[in-house]
Amino acid sequence: QVQLVESGGGLVQAGGSLRLSCTASGSRFRADTMAWYRQGPGKSRELVAAHTNPDRTIYADSVKGRFTISRDNAKNMVHLQMNNVRPEDTAVYYCNADAYIFLDYRTREFWGRGTQVTVSS
Repeated sequence: QVQLVESGGGLVQAGGSLRLSCTASGSRFRADTMAWYRQGPGKSRELVAAHTNPDRTIYADSVKGRFTISRDNAKNMVHLQMNNVRPEDTAVYYCNADAYIFLDYRTREFWGRGTQVTVSS
Protein backbone atom coordinates (compact mmCIF):
# COMPACT_ATOMS: atom_id res chain seq x y z
CA GLN A 1 0.00 0.00 0.00
CA VAL A 2 0.96 3.61 -0.55
CA GLN A 3 -0.10 6.48 1.68
CA LEU A 4 -0.33 10.03 0.35
CA VAL A 5 -0.34 12.92 2.79
CA GLU A 6 -0.95 16.48 1.65
CA SER A 7 0.11 19.68 3.40
CA GLY A 8 0.22 23.39 2.76
CA GLY A 9 -3.42 24.29 2.30
CA GLY A 10 -5.02 27.27 3.93
CA LEU A 11 -6.56 30.69 3.41
CA VAL A 12 -4.98 33.10 0.94
CA GLN A 13 -6.05 36.35 -0.63
CA ALA A 14 -6.67 36.62 -4.35
CA GLY A 15 -3.44 37.34 -6.16
CA GLY A 16 -1.39 35.60 -3.52
CA SER A 17 0.58 32.38 -3.53
CA LEU A 18 0.40 29.01 -1.83
CA ARG A 19 2.53 25.87 -2.05
CA LEU A 20 1.04 22.43 -1.60
CA SER A 21 3.13 19.37 -0.90
CA CYS A 22 2.38 15.66 -0.96
CA THR A 23 4.52 12.87 0.42
CA ALA A 24 4.11 9.28 -0.70
CA SER A 25 5.14 6.54 1.70
CA GLY A 26 4.93 2.78 1.83
CA SER A 27 7.02 -0.23 1.00
CA ARG A 28 8.41 -1.46 -2.29
CA PHE A 29 6.71 0.83 -4.72
CA ARG A 30 7.61 3.14 -7.56
CA ALA A 31 5.57 6.30 -7.98
CA ASP A 32 4.96 6.81 -11.68
CA THR A 33 2.53 9.62 -12.43
CA MET A 34 1.84 11.97 -9.52
CA ALA A 35 -0.87 14.56 -9.83
CA TRP A 36 -3.06 17.12 -8.12
CA TYR A 37 -6.82 17.14 -8.47
CA ARG A 38 -9.32 19.50 -6.91
CA GLN A 39 -13.00 19.55 -6.10
CA GLY A 40 -14.69 22.89 -5.62
CA PRO A 41 -18.04 23.45 -3.90
CA GLY A 42 -20.77 21.78 -5.93
CA LYS A 43 -18.32 20.71 -8.61
CA SER A 44 -16.86 17.44 -9.83
CA ARG A 45 -13.28 16.50 -9.11
CA GLU A 46 -10.97 17.74 -11.84
CA LEU A 47 -7.34 17.36 -12.81
CA VAL A 48 -5.22 20.38 -11.95
CA ALA A 49 -1.74 19.21 -12.92
CA ALA A 50 0.15 15.97 -13.44
CA HIS A 51 3.82 15.01 -13.56
CA THR A 52 4.78 11.77 -15.21
CA ASN A 53 7.97 9.82 -14.70
CA PRO A 54 10.12 10.63 -16.70
CA ASP A 55 9.48 14.34 -16.85
CA ARG A 56 6.33 15.45 -18.58
CA THR A 57 3.83 17.87 -17.16
CA ILE A 58 0.15 18.42 -17.89
CA TYR A 59 -1.94 21.37 -16.72
CA ALA A 60 -5.59 22.26 -16.77
CA ASP A 61 -6.19 25.28 -19.01
CA SER A 62 -7.53 27.23 -16.04
CA VAL A 63 -4.19 27.08 -14.17
CA LYS A 64 -1.66 27.29 -17.01
CA GLY A 65 0.85 30.04 -16.38
CA ARG A 66 -0.13 30.32 -12.70
CA PHE A 67 0.50 26.88 -11.17
CA THR A 68 3.64 24.76 -11.38
CA ILE A 69 3.93 21.10 -10.49
CA SER A 70 7.30 19.66 -9.48
CA ARG A 71 8.63 16.42 -8.09
CA ASP A 72 11.38 15.27 -5.77
CA ASN A 73 11.75 11.61 -6.71
CA ALA A 74 14.35 10.94 -4.02
CA LYS A 75 11.81 11.91 -1.37
CA ASN A 76 8.70 10.66 -3.21
CA MET A 77 7.21 14.12 -3.03
CA VAL A 78 5.19 16.25 -5.40
CA HIS A 79 4.56 19.95 -5.00
CA LEU A 80 2.10 22.41 -6.47
CA GLN A 81 3.19 26.03 -6.50
CA MET A 82 0.09 28.17 -6.86
CA ASN A 83 0.65 31.79 -7.88
CA ASN A 84 -1.82 34.57 -8.64
CA VAL A 85 -4.62 32.54 -7.12
CA ARG A 86 -8.25 33.38 -7.80
CA PRO A 87 -11.44 32.84 -5.80
CA GLU A 88 -12.42 30.13 -8.28
CA ASP A 89 -9.35 28.15 -7.20
CA THR A 90 -11.10 27.52 -3.88
CA ALA A 91 -11.38 23.76 -3.50
CA VAL A 92 -10.17 20.69 -1.69
CA TYR A 93 -6.94 19.67 -3.37
CA TYR A 94 -6.14 15.98 -3.58
CA CYS A 95 -2.83 14.29 -4.24
CA ASN A 96 -3.02 11.35 -6.62
CA ALA A 97 -0.44 8.77 -7.60
CA ASP A 98 -0.18 5.84 -9.96
CA ALA A 99 2.27 3.58 -8.17
CA TYR A 100 3.78 0.28 -9.26
CA ILE A 101 3.62 -2.14 -6.37
CA PHE A 102 6.49 -4.60 -6.66
CA LEU A 103 4.89 -7.28 -4.50
CA ASP A 104 1.71 -7.23 -6.64
CA TYR A 105 3.47 -6.77 -10.00
CA ARG A 106 0.91 -4.17 -10.96
CA THR A 107 0.16 -0.46 -10.95
CA ARG A 108 -2.48 0.88 -8.59
CA GLU A 109 -4.00 4.29 -8.04
CA PHE A 110 -3.87 6.02 -4.67
CA TRP A 111 -5.44 9.18 -3.25
CA GLY A 112 -4.66 11.46 -0.36
CA ARG A 113 -7.36 12.78 1.97
CA GLY A 114 -7.14 16.29 0.60
CA THR A 115 -6.23 19.74 1.84
CA GLN A 116 -8.53 22.76 1.76
CA VAL A 117 -7.50 25.84 -0.19
CA THR A 118 -9.67 28.91 0.24
CA VAL A 119 -9.05 32.07 -1.79
CA SER A 120 -10.69 35.23 -0.53
CA SER A 121 -11.56 38.07 -2.87
